[in-house]
Amino acid sequence: MNEHVADAAIGMWQDPWWILLIKTIVVFALPLMFAIVTVWYERRALAFMQSRLGPNMAGPLGLLQPVSDGVKTIFKEDFMPAGVDKMVFTLAPFITGVAAFTTWSIMPLGGTVTIAGHETPIQLGDLPVGALFALAVAGVGTYGIVLAGWASTSRYSLLGGLRAAAQMISYEISMGLAVVTVVLVAHTMSMQHIVLSQGRTLTLFGFETSLPAWNALMLAPAFFVFCVTMLAEANRAPFDMPECESELVGGYGTDYSGFRFAMFYLGEYINMGTLSALCTTFFLGGFGAPWPLNGTFLDEGAWGFVWFLLKVLVMLFFFIWVRGTVPRYRYDQLMDVGWKTALPLALGFLMVVGIYLKARALAPEGSFLRDDACHLLIIAAYLAFGYAYLAIQRRRVEAKLTPSFTMADAATLDPATFPLPRLAAATRKDLS
Repeated sequence: MNEHVADAAIGMWQDPWWILLIKTIVVFALPLMFAIVTVWYERRALAFMQSRLGPNMAGPLGLLQPVSDGVKTIFKEDFMPAGVDKMVFTLAPFITGVAAFTTWSIMPLGGTVTIAGHETPIQLGDLPVGALFALAVAGVGTYGIVLAGWASTSRYSLLGGLRAAAQMISYEISMGLAVVTVVLVAHTMSMQHIVLSQGRTLTLFGFETSLPAWNALMLAPAFFVFCVTMLAEANRAPFDMPECESELVGGYGTDYSGFRFAMFYLGEYINMGTLSALCTTFFLGGFGAPWPLNGTFLDEGAWGFVWFLLKVLVMLFFFIWVRGTVPRYRYDQLMDVGWKTALPLALGFLMVVGIYLKARALAPEGSFLRDDACHLLIIAAYLAFGYAYLAIQRRRVEAKLTPSFTMADAATLDPATFPLPRLAAATRKDLS
């Protein structure tokens, strides 16, 4: 009994040491590769959106630009301002970087493959509470930003750290509720089993279809909430308040340079890849092939690794697309979205899913409640409710922004009551 629990906690599959070594190298190299590729990918995509060329001088198509940036950053002067907490100041970037790498240790990257006669899944390890572990590690990365702001001497850095703490609390609650709905439907917190639970096909009005039951469809409201919250979790536009240059110079990274700054920079892009991989695992079927290739030979073995990479790249494009099209929110707007929009919608959807799953379990065999069509109708109804809720919120915001008078009324206004500060008598005399 104890040995079984130990194996489950470690998540190993009786692999030889050299297979574990290969998996460890892949788990370490893959997020690093995603970070390097994303830097080039983002610059080229944003340049295309803005009718620019983007990086095109360092290597073919600018592919060596990330390498050039990395070498330049490492060899820049690495100084430490006077008066900082040296230990915390140095430790903070490494907390962010290590947290971004750690989640990949339980990420299911593909199906089962055979290596030199040994069958093993493309995953370093799994945990019975893998989903909870992933959320916990994602929260640890924010502590690096908070500590960086606290250890620095700059007030801009301190404000950036405080913003990061408030943002983490505001959006991780909604992200956690979105993941809880996935756990309710999958009946497990194991990352591997969450992916496998999405491999079944839909039954619509009693007819078996070939459509995969991905959570992005079956739990669409939770998927939308997760996509919004992962932008805030990664401190990406339009929620990049901890480091917005228009207000805080460089935010929590104002006092950092050289290798320490490179760790923050690298950690941000690794975190983008990590959140994209989590979204792929929880909502996009993980390493499962998309329709109509699901269930074919392209949905087996090492092909799962290819589908996983492609889905992560799609989610990375979502990060880039939002940055290039959505302007930065004000801080009060960021808090409103977290507490007044994402949290109520996520909590309400969790209650709806829980009630439906209980009713489905109590329904007799062959009941319409057990049909996936009933599930999708409930999802559509909640999406309509969410749209109405957002429309009501938008009207309230627009009402606050509507001016009390129009330009047509300006000519009829009494100068004494016109909404401008009254000038002092001496000033009016001087002007006359």
